[in-house]
Amino acid sequence: MNPKWWKESVVYQIYPISFMDSNGDGIGDLQGIISRLDYLQDLGVDVIWVCPIYKSPNHDNGYDISDYCDIMKEFGTMDDFDRLLRELHARGMKLMMDLVLNHTSHEHPWFVESRSSKDNPKRDYYIWRKGKNGGPPNNWESYFSGSVWELDPVTDEYYLHLYSKYQPDLNWENPVVIDKLHEMVEWWLKKGVDGFRFDAIAHIVKTKGYPDADNPNGTPTVRAYGMFSNLEDVHTLLQNLYDKVLYFYDIMTVGETSGLGPEQALDYVGDGRRELNMTFQFEHMFLDAASPGSGKWDVVPWSLLELKKIMSNWQMVLHDRGWNANYLCNHDQPRSVSRFGNDLFYRIPSAKMLATFIHMLEGTPYIYQGEEIGMTNVCFDSIDEYRDVETLNYYEEKRKNGVPEEQIMSAIHHKSRDNARTPMQWDDGHAGGFTTGEPWLKVNSNHMEINAGNAVKDPDSIYNYYKQLIALRKKYKVIVYGSYELLLAEHTEIYAYTRTLEDQRLLVILNFFDGSPEFEWPAEFKPENMELLISNYTVEKNEDIQDLKLRPYEARVYLQQLQ
Repeated sequence: MNPKWWKESVVYQIYPISFMDSNGDGIGDLQGIISRLDYLQDLGVDVIWVCPIYKSPNHDNGYDISDYCDIMKEFGTMDDFDRLLRELHARGMKLMMDLVLNHTSHEHPWFVESRSSKDNPKRDYYIWRKGKNGGPPNNWESYFSGSVWELDPVTDEYYLHLYSKYQPDLNWENPVVIDKLHEMVEWWLKKGVDGFRFDAIAHIVKTKGYPDADNPNGTPTVRAYGMFSNLEDVHTLLQNLYDKVLYFYDIMTVGETSGLGPEQALDYVGDGRRELNMTFQFEHMFLDAASPGSGKWDVVPWSLLELKKIMSNWQMVLHDRGWNANYLCNHDQPRSVSRFGNDLFYRIPSAKMLATFIHMLEGTPYIYQGEEIGMTNVCFDSIDEYRDVETLNYYEEKRKNGVPEEQIMSAIHHKSRDNARTPMQWDDGHAGGFTTGEPWLKVNSNHMEINAGNAVKDPDSIYNYYKQLIALRKKYKVIVYGSYELLLAEHTEIYAYTRTLEDQRLLVILNFFDGSPEFEWPAEFKPENMELLISNYTVEKNEDIQDLKLRPYEARVYLQQLQ
């Protein structure tokens, strides 16, 4: 079983620019987070994961870092950070930092020096190449559209950026860069932080020689993710980081590692690998894309059978060999209740059902800010109301290609990262209680109904349901460590599974749609011997569950004592 504190924890993700503004400038900040810690403590979460708060020109909301050891002035000061850390620890809570080691900002002093001349000592801190045939060095496409290469007029060479041109990639083949990054990671650990989420860590190694990707369609750029994702040398570099720095601290680490399956994930998180505690996998995030290779914007209906297949595979492969990080939403994804639930007619029961699903799986559950009150996607009328660089680049590219405005905006309404980045809805007042000023991004107009103030007071709210789920996790070890087994694998509406540890077994029953399917009890279960732990509907004590007809988006968790 190998118990660890980070296995038993519940993590709450904060996107600081949108969480709480303390000074009326429309931008969330560290003092705002501090002011809401009692809310998070009441919810019952153990770890706060804060997205980047480092000094940054903010071209990608903090994921473009210009100083790893300073705080973005809009967020506050290092004194504010130190207070946040003290306040969390005083409440028995922990802090996980979001750290970007793949790239920096173009305003980082390292890059300013690197681009100044070809013979600058920091030139090789980044990846520079000469052009080819009057164009970029190769045909790789950036995650944010266009080429991964940007021509710099100062030296007439190209630098590589997997993300935006304001985020040049660091050169992990340079041992000086590695040492500098190790020193910085240890600096934060000595301050007392409790862990790291390593952003884009799967991409720190690129294919040697930077060859062109296959291009059967002859397009200017190609999605060449295999050229810079999860390459073998990534593991050598992570093991080096672990052995020299991470090993000496009792922390949690999670890596953002798109494009892999559970067997590959074991290379990162397998027992004895000396790399990471867990990774964020993305297979279930492509369920509503036409195909993983087509990009996320081509929206298609998702399949429950495919969701079962993906999640069950991760549960089975990692059991007793690694550890899962379970989530349905984050700062890069649409709101979970809008994507996998029903935010129009069954918002409350479907949000509770999805929470039950994630919190009853084996692995550490992650809650994204606002998910605990059922915040939804936003449908801004105009592209001018969006702020996300990925969304704006997509819009510009599609307009140039003649795609109709209505079609572009429909995709954006479904998949824009700004869906998750609208300000936290605290109350029904101005800007949802997020700020006394004008918010950096418009607040969802449904904040009059959907807000934390209403949720905390309502005993039947999504928020209070989350509290129950978290309390159950702390009470029953089977929820944390129990083995997983899928039931009814071919059922197109019900997702049911068991969790078993020693003499206890959980039965989790989830109706993922708005129909009323009948649940057929497996032979090994006797309904009369089952204790109902939690449900998102009222269940009468004397209800006959022998013939269990589920209500729309109903969730039930039963506990069975094994003989």
